Amino acid sequence: MWISVPVLLTLLQALAVLGRRVVVNWDVGYVDIDRDGYGSRRAIGVNGVLPIPPVRVTVGDTLALTVHNSLNLTTSIHAHGLFQKGTNYMDGAASTTQCGIPPGSQFTYEYVVQQAGTFWLHAHDHHQNVDGLRTPLVVYDRGSPPVKYDEDILLSFEDWYTETFTERLRVTLDPSLPFPPPHRTGFGLINGINGNLTKPIHFQSGRTYRLRLINMSSTRWFQFSLPGHAMRVVEIDGMYTEPLDVDGVDIAPAQRYSVLVTAHSTSSFNYHFNTTMYATFIPVEPGLSPRIFIGDIIYQQGAPFVQPSSYDDSFRWAKDIDLHALDQEPALPVDRSLELVIGRSLYSTGQNLDHFNNITYAPPITPALYTALGMGNMATDEQVYGPQAHAIVLKHNEVIELVIHNSEDVPHPLHLHGHAFQITEYGPTKQFLPSNATAFPVVKNSGVPAKRDTVLIVPAQYVKLRFRANNPGVWMFHCHMDIHFAMGLALTFIEAPEVLQKTQKVPPDMLELCAKQGVKTTGNAAGNQGLDFTGLSPVPTIVLREA
Repeated sequence: MWISVPVLLTLLQALAVLGRRVVVNWDVGYVDIDRDGYGSRRAIGVNGVLPIPPVRVTVGDTLALTVHNSLNLTTSIHAHGLFQKGTNYMDGAASTTQCGIPPGSQFTYEYVVQQAGTFWLHAHDHHQNVDGLRTPLVVYDRGSPPVKYDEDILLSFEDWYTETFTERLRVTLDPSLPFPPPHRTGFGLINGINGNLTKPIHFQSGRTYRLRLINMSSTRWFQFSLPGHAMRVVEIDGMYTEPLDVDGVDIAPAQRYSVLVTAHSTSSFNYHFNTTMYATFIPVEPGLSPRIFIGDIIYQQGAPFVQPSSYDDSFRWAKDIDLHALDQEPALPVDRSLELVIGRSLYSTGQNLDHFNNITYAPPITPALYTALGMGNMATDEQVYGPQAHAIVLKHNEVIELVIHNSEDVPHPLHLHGHAFQITEYGPTKQFLPSNATAFPVVKNSGVPAKRDTVLIVPAQYVKLRFRANNPGVWMFHCHMDIHFAMGLALTFIEAPEVLQKTQKVPPDMLELCAKQGVKTTGNAAGNQGLDFTGLSPVPTIVLREA
């Protein structure tokens, strides 16, 4: 199903009439804080505090988020999971849909919130989210939600490091240092505080709770379970699913789940919840990797605790391929299939960089959205977006199938802006399997695939994703492990530029952000005409491919 632009605008106007205007003011600045017990370090907070309070709105509300930049670098804010239909310029991806907000300046992100579900707000410039600039965004249904529950409980998970992201990236990209750099085990935060100090969850007998679980980490996975309780998945990444009973959820960076849990009829016992922070590519170190955090579920103060049992073969983790979309949309018929191969190579810069199809991403000077809006008929020419934006032009309303192969020895959580995609199939990419490894089985969704915006692809695996290009705009597709994103694992979809030019116009105060920095808001990736890319950095070449 697709919605024409005039109909979409009418729907947005109707939503705005129903909703309220939610005003949020952020002064983004540096704070010194000890979040993990390993000592204070410089981080990024809002209004002088960290963690940043969650933002809560209802479908149809207008969110007005004013960001004042008190940092010494540009910044921007992305509402992760919101499609921004009709407001691509509010997507917050610096160098793609806007120029970053300069130090000392401010900008208001204002749009009608069109989707219910579990999302998050985070920086999308200089990877400042890793240093603290991230918080949950909860969007409630207007009226009765499609799932029934009595109370919301929000649990956000973060990884935290003793070094800033800038320092970690420096030792990763410095050609004079060994690659890969030494592993950092990191620490886990739950709802913004030390995971060992997690506040209890209070249950009342017979009530049903919706636990909204958000992994806001930059590098680590979180496993969550409630031993002694049944969990039922009803939402992934802001998309409702048919209920599925599971024992636990394994959440990759940037992913979200909602699970329903009904409290026991008796309050005679208390329980524990388990949270494990881990990464498969980090060596095991007792007490450090993985890190295990045990929290309390309190039915009655003073009641004895039921000791959790260990996992066994019958333990069922949630898998998105097993889920089905609640809206019952069948697998979309494919119009065009695009094959993407994830790789890592040594480049002529002396750096090890990641890439899709041998193109390592580097941002343009002029934001890609402004090129799409200002280049007329040339906007359909992928070359105008520069040699490293890795632009792929999509036709309006065509159904795209992405077939993605991971040739690397690390997993990648891949996030698509502006869309949720159907997950139709996983399988082995046999040419990338080690000789002594067993191939994964091919697993297909039966009938009605679930939709989400962030998918995990493990080493030597392929995944097939489908989405309809019904949201004209410029949308990033990138790894949500920030270190891999910074190493070039990203590309840019240019969706229906001819429709975009007729339906969207960038607000003047947003163009002013570029003017303050001397960045052109017309022209190609370098701000020039045609294919003159004078001013862009030289394109590195591959010297040695990773084995």
